[in-house]
Amino acid sequence: MPSIADPRAFLEKLFYAAVAAADPDKALAAHLPEKPKGRTVVVGAGKGAAQMARAFERLWDAPLSGVVVTRYGYAAPCERIEILEAAHPVPDESGLRASDRLMAAVRGLTKDDLVVALICGGGSALLPAPAGDLTLADEIAVNRALLASGAPISAMNAVRKQVSRIKGGRLAALAYPARVASLVVSDIPGDNPALVASGPTIADAATRADALEIIDRYRLDLPEAVMCHLKNGEDEPPLPSDPRFVRNEVKLVASAAIALEAAADVARHAGVEPMILSDAIEGEASAVGREHASIAAKIAHRGLASKNPVLVLSGGETTVTINGKGKGGRNSEFLLSFACAISGREGIFALAADTDGIDGSEDNAGAFADGTTVSRLAHQRKNAAEFLERNDSWSAFAALGDLFVSGPTGTNVNDFRAILIG
Repeated sequence: MPSIADPRAFLEKLFYAAVAAADPDKALAAHLPEKPKGRTVVVGAGKGAAQMARAFERLWDAPLSGVVVTRYGYAAPCERIEILEAAHPVPDESGLRASDRLMAAVRGLTKDDLVVALICGGGSALLPAPAGDLTLADEIAVNRALLASGAPISAMNAVRKQVSRIKGGRLAALAYPARVASLVVSDIPGDNPALVASGPTIADAATRADALEIIDRYRLDLPEAVMCHLKNGEDEPPLPSDPRFVRNEVKLVASAAIALEAAADVARHAGVEPMILSDAIEGEASAVGREHASIAAKIAHRGLASKNPVLVLSGGETTVTINGKGKGGRNSEFLLSFACAISGREGIFALAADTDGIDGSEDNAGAFADGTTVSRLAHQRKNAAEFLERNDSWSAFAALGDLFVSGPTGTNVNDFRAILIG
């Protein structure tokens, strides 16, 4: 039976294999659009947008100009594309100015020009552009309410695009009659490119009525000005059938599925049997943690890992309904719930992390857990369940020295969960 001498090092290796599979240089090379007769203008947004811009510059052997916005601290040096930074996950004034810059960059183009949109996760918060008479404070209130609601990303983006001048295909509409090529790194379960970063250059069919239904379903407490804007029925985002989009193209250049397959290949070469549950798992992080723990326990109990270790992989994007005032993100919340459910079991090790390098509000990508996590907290007179109840998973793993810090990775294909059994 193959032996994994250092389970944590092995799980970390898998994470970096997954991230490498979504590397912008590799991902973009096979998806470059046809060169135009006129100008090439690059725009983009997301936590990996600067790295995408740098890679595109290297690959594009023709003149170009452009502007891209990324999260503070995530910039990468570019020669021809200007890199701006703004706040994430809550928008700020820098993001507002960045949105104006992107919209200005695509105005006044001709049918002979090309707009290349480099879009990845995190772009929605980085591109605030309040619609109508709404203010940045209104858009921030919408974002905060959505982040605390536990709503899936598809529902969040259905609301966000209705209060924006740039999301939901509006940026592409501004670029008309230029052709728009959207190169998308998906962090969305199901890989619908129109949902990544709330689709600034890609329209989707969600309507204002859909947004109002979501607000009612998740009991969102939004400013009166926002509700008035949504109910007046004016200036809805364009639909996919809009004739301005006929010449546009959309290419998915990297996704969670590709990343998980890369990690599975590394496992096979190490004599570990990989099992990919899904690349599109959604739901409350703590509930998903318990479900994964049940799967791991059944594999261990049935002796399925007696010959070769088994690796359970999954991706997607869970959510956290915030009830407490702790620190952490969805991956550490998933992992603390998982740790509680496997407490005392030997031979089960897990890593959960966000592939962009940031899980929630702190500087860690995620954390490690095993069957001793709960007991090691108890040895410090700390209660794992209490940490979980107040959404304070970061503090629990920090106390144990079990945080996983990767730094910015330059890409974003969402959650990466790896559980080693045996």
